[in-house]
Amino acid sequence: MGAITVYASYQHRAIKRNLMEGFMFKTNEGTIDRALRIIVGLVLLGMFFMYPGASWRYWTLLGVVPLATGLMGSCPVYSILGLSTCPIKKA
Repeated sequence: MGAITVYASYQHRAIKRNLMEGFMFKTNEGTIDRALRIIVGLVLLGMFFMYPGASWRYWTLLGVVPLATGLMGSCPVYSILGLSTCPIKKA
């Protein structure tokens, strides 16, 4: 029984790893790019609360996009265009 349990556990981990690789984004943002995205996202979201009567207030909620991509380290638009601001890895 022990060998079957170990094999099933191994298969479960392999399937889970393969599924996650398909859904996870590869890092394509460098450190400066990520920092700028996080700062811009936080500033825009902060403006939402700082200007409660402004007619353009809801446009600042778009700050979620740069904040999320900065925290994840991956930009879907960069992936589509094949861009990356990550430093080149030395061999």
